Amino acid sequence: QVRLVESGGGLAQPGGSLRLSCAASGSRFSIGTMGWYRQAPGKQRELVAHITTGGSTNYASSVKGRFTISRDNAENTVTLQMNSLKPEDTAVYYCDAYVVLTSTSGYTEWGQGTQVTVSS
Repeated sequence: QVRLVESGGGLAQPGGSLRLSCAASGSRFSIGTMGWYRQAPGKQRELVAHITTGGSTNYASSVKGRFTISRDNAENTVTLQMNSLKPEDTAVYYCDAYVVLTSTSGYTEWGQGTQVTVSS
């Protein structure tokens, strides 16, 4: 059973920074792509950023140039550095990780979510 534990988040002023971290534990399987989604009140969950084990990244257009995703494959951790925060970044942020069961199968595990609020 894979468990994703998130940390970071909280309250920041517009233009400020926050850092989110997520650690995957308890897996005897490999962890593939990891990343972050977010869900604002009344909106659908949306992709923020993903990073593969090889370091390839994918960002939502709304966060490109402001957010940076990184990972430590040995520790199965993923970090999201969020700079130049805007009020519209306010949301619950969820870590996700693809658990590789076989070369052709796996599943996505989710963290419990952490609140990010950007407000003056």
